[in-house]
Amino acid sequence: MDFFNSALGRNITFVHPAYFRITGFTGIQNIKYYYVFLFFVYIVSVLGNTAVMALILLDHTLKTPKYIAVFSLAFVDMLGNSALVPKVLDIFLFNHPYIPYNNCLTFLFFCYACFSMQALNLVALSYDRLIAVIHPLHYHVKVTHRFMLSLITFFWVFVITVCLIAVGLLTRLSFCKSVVVNSFFCDHGQIFRLACNDNTPNFVISPMLIFLILWLPLVFILFSYSFIAFALSKVATFQERMRAFKTCTGHLSLVTIFFIPLLITFTMGSKINPNARIINLSLTMVFPPMLNPIIYVLQTQEIKESLKKIIKIRKQSKIMVK
Repeated sequence: MDFFNSALGRNITFVHPAYFRITGFTGIQNIKYYYVFLFFVYIVSVLGNTAVMALILLDHTLKTPKYIAVFSLAFVDMLGNSALVPKVLDIFLFNHPYIPYNNCLTFLFFCYACFSMQALNLVALSYDRLIAVIHPLHYHVKVTHRFMLSLITFFWVFVITVCLIAVGLLTRLSFCKSVVVNSFFCDHGQIFRLACNDNTPNFVISPMLIFLILWLPLVFILFSYSFIAFALSKVATFQERMRAFKTCTGHLSLVTIFFIPLLITFTMGSKINPNARIINLSLTMVFPPMLNPIIYVLQTQEIKESLKKIIKIRKQSKIMVK
């Protein structure tokens, strides 16, 4: 048995099913109302993230390295929700639980890629806050537009590569028994466990994916804020410490909302009820993209000022027209 179950140079045929069947929740009455709720969350998410991206594009004062990462986060939030929610509604509200094999793998790729980029965008923002607090005088030298664009581009290349490897390994599996996926979307872990041939490479890459897109970013963020807390402890006055800390509250809120539900799900593992796992994962994938723009509008002074400026300009233009 080769470790990566390679078929190169061998005449091996893989049995791919015509479709997978997504089960979703089991034994819960009136669950369709939950999917309607997800639809409204999706609409708010699209409107909010579109507004944040529009503000960044329209206001030249927001064209800073930090807001390159914020724009990337808003774009990924909107793209991820657009990849996930409409398909979930089609599956469960309109009773289309059967997804063709290739469509399911494509669905999986976009969901995992966007979800991974959400975590890595939070890493980029934590680095921005780290340099802003620890090296404020050198911030504009260390965090430039070129650096932030390069970092976000590297993250995209990394995520696309990792997700393509995960999807590619799934195509090396044969499915000759069940095609029922016990999740609300084409979940990597649920799919490779259905295989009837050797799925060792998938068992290896699955925890690696979790480590690379969840634990490693979280560890970096925690270390960043440990250094920030240490630096702030040396600041002379309490007012100065609070002023510096307030620049981090928006990002800390996003980190908390994104990581805590995931930590609960992956820590409990198989012990968690399947329905509870679906609720936890679905809310984790849909709710942060809705809350991120709201948090940034409420807790980021630059965006609040930009919003006030645009509203004021619109009012003045209406008065001039009249």
